[in-house]
Amino acid sequence: MSRLFGTDGVRGLANGLLTAELAMQLAQAAAVVLGHDRNTGQGRPRAVVARDPRASGEFIAAAVEAGLSSSGIDVYDAGVLPTPAAAYLVADLNADFGVMISASHNPAPDNGIKFFARGGQKLPDEVEDAIEARLGEEPLRPVGADVGRIQRFSDAEDRYIVHLLGTLPHRLEGLKVVVDCAHGAASGCSPEVFKTAGAEVITIGAEPDGININDGVGSTHLSPLKAAVVAHGADLGIAHDGDADRCLAVDHEGTEVDGDQIMAILALALKDAGKLKDDVLVATVMSNLGLKLALRGAGIELKETGVGDRYVLEAMRDGGFSLGGEQSGHVIFADHATTGDGVLTGLQLAAQVALTGRPLKELATVMTKLPQVLINVRDVDRSRVNGDTAVAAAVEAAEATLGDTGRVLLRPSGTEPVVRVMVEAGDHETAERVAGELAEVVRTELALALAGD
Repeated sequence: MSRLFGTDGVRGLANGLLTAELAMQLAQAAAVVLGHDRNTGQGRPRAVVARDPRASGEFIAAAVEAGLSSSGIDVYDAGVLPTPAAAYLVADLNADFGVMISASHNPAPDNGIKFFARGGQKLPDEVEDAIEARLGEEPLRPVGADVGRIQRFSDAEDRYIVHLLGTLPHRLEGLKVVVDCAHGAASGCSPEVFKTAGAEVITIGAEPDGININDGVGSTHLSPLKAAVVAHGADLGIAHDGDADRCLAVDHEGTEVDGDQIMAILALALKDAGKLKDDVLVATVMSNLGLKLALRGAGIELKETGVGDRYVLEAMRDGGFSLGGEQSGHVIFADHATTGDGVLTGLQLAAQVALTGRPLKELATVMTKLPQVLINVRDVDRSRVNGDTAVAAAVEAAEATLGDTGRVLLRPSGTEPVVRVMVEAGDHETAERVAGELAEVVRTELALALAGD
């Protein structure tokens, strides 16, 4: 049987894989592993529960809260809030753990359940495994005064907004900002915090109806934001995904500024302020080679991890580093957050524009992005990608062709049934040609291997 927990909690089609029954069982199991097994003895354990605005989040939240309270956990229902807000509130309330119900950038029919440990930290694999192992066991059934109580966490959003404003190095007066909330969890708090910070705000994608989350808007669909920034003559645009743990940006000309460029800008700003721990930025192997070259020129070391913000977080915790993230827009400020926070990232980026008086387009020139081509190869045996001699020879030949002007990354996806072939080169034509040739070898060799099983 495959592992229920994936790279970011339990995620799947709501009422398909993720049913109300499973949600309740996960909550009952988590009540033991994260609550009663770790309770300090100071009354009933407490948990914060939040969700994004998907329609299915209503019944899943109800099931989670029923599972927790029936197991003797006091529940603080924070309602619709970004994932990083839920993580922050677990720490701020000194709760035993938290639950976020969201499928992030996925379409509305999907949903997910993610747990946070005390302090708002993501769970290590062994704790997720312990929760999964309890699914078949009899749940706790306290009675009378020992059952948990459910209460509305009425000032949850206000606490989060105050926290965000307290991180700003400079207010945003004089800036006009377009904020795209992806019809998601940030639709209330993100425009509000930018306005409170002093910016003039135009909001799009902020009318969630339960089924329009991520639908043609947000960080995975930047065209509406680009058009709005140009139409309104804004200084920049900020795009979130459905649960607002991501941030991508658009400059005043409507050009995308991706996660690598955002990290480069913020790393340099923190270094100049003496706040970049050990002058290190943590990023995944998918980050553009241009990021490493730009940082090297500024005296900043790039530490690379596997793909996934959990691996970035682990490396940051292990080294005590202050900044890390992914090309996709997950950016983690360890001094202010325990997970990627799209609203926080957008605020910090806008603050640099206001502080320096330089447009985002100019700030983004700190790094030159090398042309990057990514091809997803389907219907192949992913397990053999690192052991096939013909594939290894093709990779070696591709690297020889690119020399010091590019690189090759070949890996099985952790979230899709594909092998990802990524090539960077000094020009797009070379990147496209080398990636296509390598993808064809992968398709031929690993499909043949699969057929031979």
